[in-house]
Amino acid sequence: MMTEPSGIGAYFGEPKAPFLMVRPVRDARFSVTRLRCRLNGELSRIVSLPADDAYFLMFYFKDVMHCDLVPGESESEIRRYRQGSICLVDLAEGASIRLVSDLDSLAFHLPRALFREVCEFSHAPAATSLRCRRGEVDDVMHNLALALSPLLDESEGEPGALLQHIAVAICAHLLHSYPDRAIASGGPDLSVWQEKAAKDFMIDHWAKDFSFAAAAAAANLSEEGFAAAFASVTGQTPQEWLMRYRIGRAKRYLIEEGWSLSKTAASCGYADEARFVEAFREVTGVTPAVWRARWLQ
Repeated sequence: MMTEPSGIGAYFGEPKAPFLMVRPVRDARFSVTRLRCRLNGELSRIVSLPADDAYFLMFYFKDVMHCDLVPGESESEIRRYRQGSICLVDLAEGASIRLVSDLDSLAFHLPRALFREVCEFSHAPAATSLRCRRGEVDDVMHNLALALSPLLDESEGEPGALLQHIAVAICAHLLHSYPDRAIASGGPDLSVWQEKAAKDFMIDHWAKDFSFAAAAAAANLSEEGFAAAFASVTGQTPQEWLMRYRIGRAKRYLIEEGWSLSKTAASCGYADEARFVEAFREVTGVTPAVWRARWLQ
């Protein structure tokens, strides 16, 4: 079982990496480590995490390249994990990767017992298995990671209640967003790599008018089989997922860039402003103008 007297940085070759630990509910521990791994001329670095009754979550501040190592099997292909995405892994049998680029991330150790405690403490769903994530773009985790970063950079003082609240928020978010729906529904399965390939394709073409048959082909599936499997494991059709991704990008343009509705609509792949407003209202419940006004209050 993994122990964390100094965070998990040592497993990444960074034993002095800043970390925080807290018991946010009762006995189970939440920990987060700030990882800035530099290969410094190394071709790669192997990272192995021991088996544990826990999940391991990584949030990437910058793009990174790595591959999986599975005992007795060949290495997986090297894949890119985007800035702002996460990787969620079940540590029941441990986990190993070969890192082939510098890593700038937050790493979380999340015992299953912590999820059970959070379920009792909050209105989170009853504890279930989480579906592993590979390069899932997650705006909620992005915001929570930004809130955590100053706490990890402080050299003095205890984060106290703020860290507890963030820890509970992260666990509740994971329970809400990433339950293993395929197991629960008995529906058609979509491997984590097929899901990543399809989502990567949609993100690469998110502002364009493309065929969903092309997204299915990226996952090596027929369009019909892909749609059913995607909905089974994500709870959304590919069209719904793409719409939510587009609206997430639109929110950034409206707030961070201050763009007009017409410019935002055109940049996010909508034929006209009216269709953009309709999609925005479907996702958020309000128009873009109302949403921006509330945000800026």
